[in-house]
Amino acid sequence: MLKILKGNNPKSTLNPSITSGAKMNNDLDQHSKQHVLWKAIRTVPDFPKPGIEFYDITPLLLDHVNEVIDAMLQALPKGLLEQIDCFVAIEARGFVFASLLSGRLGKGMILLRKPGKLPPPVANKSYALEYGSDTLEIQGGMQPKKILLVDDILATGGTLTTAYQLCKEAGHDVAGVLVLLDLVDLHKPFPVPVYTVLEG
Repeated sequence: MLKILKGNNPKSTLNPSITSGAKMNNDLDQHSKQHVLWKAIRTVPDFPKPGIEFYDITPLLLDHVNEVIDAMLQALPKGLLEQIDCFVAIEARGFVFASLLSGRLGKGMILLRKPGKLPPPVANKSYALEYGSDTLEIQGGMQPKKILLVDDILATGGTLTTAYQLCKEAGHDVAGVLVLLDLVDLHKPFPVPVYTVLEG
């Protein structure tokens, strides 16, 4: 069931990348399906591999950018943004949402990138995906910050778990995770609050 959270609703859950390993619930709530943001998300079966359902959020970036950023900011509890030094953006779609949030609020960003993209010193960590494995890297030697992790979709949680661990190991204080869509049936509890606009 997909529902729209009205905002300020932290959940103790974990965060993943845009592809989800399996479709969670075929009986989506009819009211939620009428939400303008959900209606703009395209579902692509068997991509990038058979058995995986891909939630394509790119139509939102074409026609609903302001609504998306408004909704993501409204999902955060009052006062949290004042505590945050910067956003941590996860390659690649997390870059888009974190950049839009950063531009709106004037807060900085830290980039979590694929191997070989950041100059040394870096720390890295590998993790499993539904269709293989991947690695994230974070710049070393930075002054510790209070940060908010930003990505597009939380599915199985591998990417955001790794991002959380990297940030903690680099000395940063992780205040929470902000995503557009949380596929709650696909992941385990997360050690910090997860704030989301759409929930499935």
